[in-house]
Amino acid sequence: MIKKLTLTIAILFCFSLLQGQHTFSIVAVDSVTGEIGSAGATCGDTITWPGTLGAMIISDVIPGTGAIHTQAYHNETNQENAHDLMVEGNSPQEIIDWLVENDAQGAPSYRQYGIVDYNDGSPRSAAFTGSNCDDYKNHVLGPNYAIQGNILLGQEVLDSMENNFNETEGPLHAKLMAAMQGANMVGADTRCTSEGTSSLSSFLRVAQPDDDPEDLWLELWVGATDEGEEPIDVLQEMYDNFFATGIGNRDLMQARVEVYPNPAHRIVTLEFTETTPDRMVVVDAAGQRVMVEKVFGLKNRVELNVEGLKKGFYIIRSYRDDTVLNNSKIFVK
Repeated sequence: MIKKLTLTIAILFCFSLLQGQHTFSIVAVDSVTGEIGSAGATCGDTITWPGTLGAMIISDVIPGTGAIHTQAYHNETNQENAHDLMVEGNSPQEIIDWLVENDAQGAPSYRQYGIVDYNDGSPRSAAFTGSNCDDYKNHVLGPNYAIQGNILLGQEVLDSMENNFNETEGPLHAKLMAAMQGANMVGADTRCTSEGTSSLSSFLRVAQPDDDPEDLWLELWVGATDEGEEPIDVLQEMYDNFFATGIGNRDLMQARVEVYPNPAHRIVTLEFTETTPDRMVVVDAAGQRVMVEKVFGLKNRVELNVEGLKKGFYIIRSYRDDTVLNNSKIFVK
C-alpha cells in the first residue's frame, strides 16, 4: 500500500511539473521612463492551463515596480510567492534566493526565473536556471534586463536576443520586439523544429508606471498559430498594427470603450465614447475566434451574450472598417 501511494505521489508530482514548460523570454526596465516590459515564446501546449493566454502564463508585470518570469516547469504558487516578495520590496536576487530555498514542490532544480525591478531608476536584475531544466538552458543578464531560456537550439538564441535588445534604439517596447525577433529562427525551441518555426505561442507586454496591473498599456499575444506559421512574425504584425492604427495612444484606448460587468456570466456590455464598431470578435485563450457579432447602425452601446462560453479569459476585439478599435480583456465566470 505504501509503495502504491509513493508511486501515485511520484506520478502526480511529475505530471504537475510537466504541465508548464516555457522556453525563451526577456524581462526589462526603462530606467528613465519607469516602464516595465515582458516578452517571450514557447513551443509548449498553449491550452494546458485553462484561462491563460498561451506563453503569457509565465509573465507577471507589476507597474512601477518590476517584472517576474517563472518558467521551465512553471509553478503557480512559486509565481504568486515571487509577486508578493517583490511587492514587499525584496530585490530580484533576494526573491530568487527565497524561491530556491522555499520551492512549492521542493524541486528548485526544475525552475527557471528572470526578474528585474525599477528600484527608483537604478534597475536590478537576477536570473536562475536549475540544473534539471531541459537542455539547452541558460540565462544572460544586463543592468536592466534578464533573458532566459530552456529547451533551446543553443546559446545563440539568447545571444541574438540580447544583441537585438542592446543594439535597437528607441523605447522599451521596440527593444523588446527586436529581442523577440532575435529568437526568430527555426527550432529556437527545439520542440518546434519539425514545425519549421521558433515556437507556437508568443507575447509582448509593457506597463507604464501608473498602469492598473489588470490593464497594461501594451499587451499583445499570439495564443496559437496555424501549422507552419511563425508566431513571432504574427506578433510583429500585431505590434506594427497597434501603433499604425493609433491604438498605441493610451488616451485613445482608455477613452474608446467601457466594458462591464467584468467578470461576466451572461451579458457583457461595451460602451463606446468615440468611434463606433461594426464588428465584434471574441477570441479565446488559445487565440481562436469563438464568436463574431456584426453591429448594425452607429451604436455606442453593444451587448454580447457570452453565456455559452466556457469559464476563462477572453479578448473582445472591436473593429471598424477592418481597423482594430480596442482589445478588451474579460473573464467569463
